[in-house]
Amino acid sequence: MGAVPVQILRVILWVSLAGSLVVQIGWTALLCTKMVREGDAPVAVVVVAALIVLGVLCLQVVAVSILRLLALVRRGRVFSPAALPHVDRIIAAVAGEAVVVFSVAVLGAVVNRLTPGDELAPGLIGMICGVSLVVAGVALVIHVQRQLLVQATAMRAELDAAA
Repeated sequence: MGAVPVQILRVILWVSLAGSLVVQIGWTALLCTKMVREGDAPVAVVVVAALIVLGVLCLQVVAVSILRLLALVRRGRVFSPAALPHVDRIIAAVAGEAVVVFSVAVLGAVVNRLTPGDELAPGLIGMICGVSLVVAGVALVIHVQRQLLVQATAMRAELDAAA
């Protein structure tokens, strides 16, 4: 990967991290304040805030791990055992995001049961469950890519030993 694409990706990730902090701190506080004013149950406010913060945290872990991998790319060391912990963190964060998305669907279903009428359409809850399944699938794809990285790292070590 060339220096320019790596630098562009780094800028995008840093801007995304800054934006995610705004969402975690500002937007979550505004939403929770609005929910309290509208008379929503305190438990619901806490659950919504926790899901937002955890969901964004998972994305932040992915971004920071990718930044660390990009540092290895820049040094030409991405095919080394040093890359594996970063990939493991990405897998865990994406799997965690799948759990957070599924929790949103569960929250929607619970709210539908506790309030008259449907706050969320049942079809929307099903779609959110589907999104959760897709996100879990992404974690599995990254796990497969990790296995390929392990093989490439072993081959690189053999080539370095032969040279």
